[in-house]
Amino acid sequence: MAQPSQPLVLAVEGMSCQDCANAVTKIVQRVDAGARVDVDLAAGKVRIVSSADSAALAAAVTKGGYPSSVAG
Repeated sequence: MAQPSQPLVLAVEGMSCQDCANAVTKIVQRVDAGARVDVDLAAGKVRIVSSADSAALAAAVTKGGYPSSVAG
């Protein structure tokens, strides 16, 4: 059973352009196709609303080439 959608903010390194933002969005949506993703390039943050596990999302983004961690 899926968990309810929860907002999550990831601090993501290495995003410098819209192509990076699109790549991170696609990575997140491979984990949860229904995730809502909002990338803030200037702040290096990605806000995600998803029912997926936050650690799994951060790990997928990191594995995709953008080191990330859950922002506090």
